[in-house]
Amino acid sequence: MPTDPLEQFWNAVLSRHPQRIRRVVKPLDAPARAALLAHLQSMVNEEGWLPQQRESAQTAIDVIQGSRPES
Repeated sequence: MPTDPLEQFWNAVLSRHPQRIRRVVKPLDAPARAALLAHLQSMVNEEGWLPQQRESAQTAIDVIQGSRPES
């Protein structure tokens, strides 16, 4: 398990597990949350990301924006 807090954060955000995603995003303030969403949108829409990374990013967006049910 990674010990670097930043690596732990990104592992949770890109985990495709709504509860993990919500847990790490909840403490973020509005500007940090907006920056995170902007980066996730870049991962979904820009070249250079693997299909699995795009899917993980889209899952995180859906969870953060509330369009993904609890699981």
